[in-house]
Amino acid sequence: MSTDDRYEWRETYFVLFSSENRPSLGAVEQAVRKVGAHLQLSGQEADDQGRIEAINVQSPGDYSALEIDYHCGDEVALQVEELTQQLRSDRAERDKLAKLKPCDARFEIMHFEIMAEDLSSDENDEIFDPSALLVVLDALVELTDGVGVDPQSGTLL
Repeated sequence: MSTDDRYEWRETYFVLFSSENRPSLGAVEQAVRKVGAHLQLSGQEADDQGRIEAINVQSPGDYSALEIDYHCGDEVALQVEELTQQLRSDRAERDKLAKLKPCDARFEIMHFEIMAEDLSSDENDEIFDPSALLVVLDALVELTDGVGVDPQSGTLL
């Protein structure tokens, strides 16, 4: 998706979770289908044990698409540390901060707008609906017992 001119990147969200809770590709497919029968899946990739590596989700009626990739390692540990430092003084976030401690993996969810060729940029914005991002993000948080993150605002969801 990220290399196709019809897709314009809008934002990126994360789901942080313990790698012990890394779901199978089949479990992710089932969770996505459960939240939206209209969602189309493609680009599925799994490791040798059947655990998710990547998946694409399209919602053509909403002019929306998601590219979801699994990551783990030092990059995730650094992100968790930065978020913890950033939010440590926020009392409202303390429960969620406690959930961050065991997180050593994440889903990177890149959200794209599908651009209609016959519409102007303003008209495309009017038909673009971010609801696919929200329902898939919630499904992944529930599936992994993770924490959703909006990195642009630095908030936990």
